[in-house]
Amino acid sequence: MNDLRQSDKRVTPINFRLRGYQIWNPDLGENAALPALLRRRITPAGRHALNAAWGLPDLASARLVLSSRHGEFSRTLSLLESVATGCDVSPSDFTLSVHHALIGLLSIAVRNRRGHSGVAAGNESFCFGFLEALICLKENPTEPVVLIHFDEPLPGPFASFNCDGEKPVALALLLQAEGEGDLMQMTFSPAPSNKELSSSHAQDFLDFLLGNSKEVISKNENRQWLWKRHADR
Repeated sequence: MNDLRQSDKRVTPINFRLRGYQIWNPDLGENAALPALLRRRITPAGRHALNAAWGLPDLASARLVLSSRHGEFSRTLSLLESVATGCDVSPSDFTLSVHHALIGLLSIAVRNRRGHSGVAAGNESFCFGFLEALICLKENPTEPVVLIHFDEPLPGPFASFNCDGEKPVALALLLQAEGEGDLMQMTFSPAPSNKELSSSHAQDFLDFLLGNSKEVISKNENRQWLWKRHADR
């Protein structure tokens, strides 16, 4: 951790274009356009994520990045309960319990062969997923990236691991290095000790995206993440 925190000091801002985005909203219900195969095989949290992504431009030709702290936890919980009670484990739940299984199903459904990544980094999962997406843009500036993030509060005996005020969230962002879209910038640095910790970095970014502010700072115990609009080149 010390090495990572030292390296934070050398991070320079990264510019990108936000070409499009979609947000899952519980008031909108399910997206009827999702193939029945996907709707049947994934959990409600997974459907929220794919509802957000479905219909974005270039979904079939973009690099795909999925970030989530807990993934489809209801599936994991079902497996744990089966083991604890001595019941047979569901083969389908076991097969799809891998963290990036959801993005794999999406890539198959849209016939995307560009490759995909799954990121889990604690309560900074959204931030490091965003960083992974921007690294993909740096690696191949001509290829857009779709970042999908979702999470929901943990249930029952695991609720103590939730952050205060944590809410369900699912969003999908279409990012590119150049061309159309709003010019933005992201960076991070060591966090000062006098700032209030964020309960959800993804929600902070959403509030920034849907609001009028020029920038937002979202703080973790070790780092603070900064997004800006209309960043200078």
